[in-house]
Amino acid sequence: MEEEKIAQGTYDFRIMREKGYRYVDKTALLYPLVTRDGDGFFFISRPRRFGKSLMLSTLKCIFQGRRDLFKGLAIDQMDYDWNSYPIISFDFFPVETSSFELFKEDLRTTVKRALAEAGADWDESISTHLNFAAAIDQLAAANEHGQVVVLIDEYDAPVGHALQDVQKASAIREQLSYIYAQLKSRVAKIRFLMMAGVTRFTQLSVFSALNNLTDLTMDDRYATLLGYTDEELEANFSKTLHRHAEVMGLSYADYREKLRWWYNGYRFARWNMTKVYNPYAIGQTLGACNPEFIGTWSRSGQTSAVINYFTNNQLAEKDYENVEDVSEEDLDVCGLEDIRPIAMLYQSGYLTIKDFQDGVFTLGIPDEEVRRAFNSQLVQKFTEKKDDQYRNATCRALKQANFDAFFGNLSDLYAHLTYGPKENRVQEFSFQRILYVLLTSSGFFRVTAEDRQSHGRADLVAETPERVFVFELKVDGTPQEALDQIKEKGYAEPYRHSGKEVHLIGLSFDGETRRLTGTAAEPL
Repeated sequence: MEEEKIAQGTYDFRIMREKGYRYVDKTALLYPLVTRDGDGFFFISRPRRFGKSLMLSTLKCIFQGRRDLFKGLAIDQMDYDWNSYPIISFDFFPVETSSFELFKEDLRTTVKRALAEAGADWDESISTHLNFAAAIDQLAAANEHGQVVVLIDEYDAPVGHALQDVQKASAIREQLSYIYAQLKSRVAKIRFLMMAGVTRFTQLSVFSALNNLTDLTMDDRYATLLGYTDEELEANFSKTLHRHAEVMGLSYADYREKLRWWYNGYRFARWNMTKVYNPYAIGQTLGACNPEFIGTWSRSGQTSAVINYFTNNQLAEKDYENVEDVSEEDLDVCGLEDIRPIAMLYQSGYLTIKDFQDGVFTLGIPDEEVRRAFNSQLVQKFTEKKDDQYRNATCRALKQANFDAFFGNLSDLYAHLTYGPKENRVQEFSFQRILYVLLTSSGFFRVTAEDRQSHGRADLVAETPERVFVFELKVDGTPQEALDQIKEKGYAEPYRHSGKEVHLIGLSFDGETRRLTGTAAEPL
């Protein structure tokens, strides 16, 4: 079997093909886009590190006429003309945003560099956006087909980087709009346009200026354009997958199930229910072939601005595993002054589509990697504890059934919570949600909230390979009442013959003081 060379540090199509890295062939999906006649103007939004840059570099090679790089790929067998066009290619992610003045300066430098690479002239006496317009005119006139290709990566990054300062973000958005507005009057000179980014900022001029801009973000036909399906994973990385299963000491079937749990859960369309793996996570995981699964995408740079949109009260009251009745409008970012937290979480990759019925979406956390990363950030927002030491000590105490230490730290956790000023009493769900976030963020447990049983639902069940902990929470009750309910309803019965220690845990809270007032634990 051919050795699978897996890229971990490069996402450039030309380099991957020339160096022999495994490329998951997406050219069959690109073909209908690059052959659109007269309306090849596209936009797509996906979370960071989801293959956007690789897609754009693939498109660049297609429009350079580099057929040699596509030997053996789907598009090489299709009726494509392989004409060459001048290509203006921008990547706005690195543009400086620490101040508006530095942004304007760095934006001008970035555009100037990109136009030089495309072979266009630069006039220091005119503005950045007018130089861009002149470059389109110049390059189109010099091309035998009279057109250029424009590829824009991270079109929204400078705005996203400045979101904590709305005034600055608005000024940056305005400057970018001047550049994007130049596309409107030059549609006939543009053979193809692809804009990619994380967030759909609908007030950027490109969305109103280009009425023929096709948004692929939720298009069912292109739900798998970015990311890897199960079938693609098996077809491209079979040898490495089997080797990794051996390293982890798992049967292949168990390994694949665990891999799905960790990295496969993103859905990007209304009716196409195909899920895809995060390609960055797969590249890092299979490339390293470590004996355990770890966070990869989540460790490559947190989207801290997302978390800062929340107040502690909002976090406590929302179940992010199951966010129902979300409209499509809720997922767009319109005015920067009042951004919906759900929109930011969805577009940043912390939430994904779980279901679509009757015109509304149900969203949820896509996979275990994201679940741990997200809940770790929520724990820090819930409490004044600023590092992972407290969280790990608390969860390790539970894992070892050291209930004195666990209950002591848990009491400290609830004592440090901050709730909204309008909230007179805290409901049971709020306490349950905080406990769920704490336990899932540690990585020690597989946690189920509202675990369905024949006679009701356990508030929370946390499992390790050695033990099962069944929780019941009571507001203005007693821990003994909580234990009695677990027994009466038989919440722990499904685990009686699991071969694991089973512990029943009752917690009681004061709804007004918001404190943990009573604890109890006993074995089944």
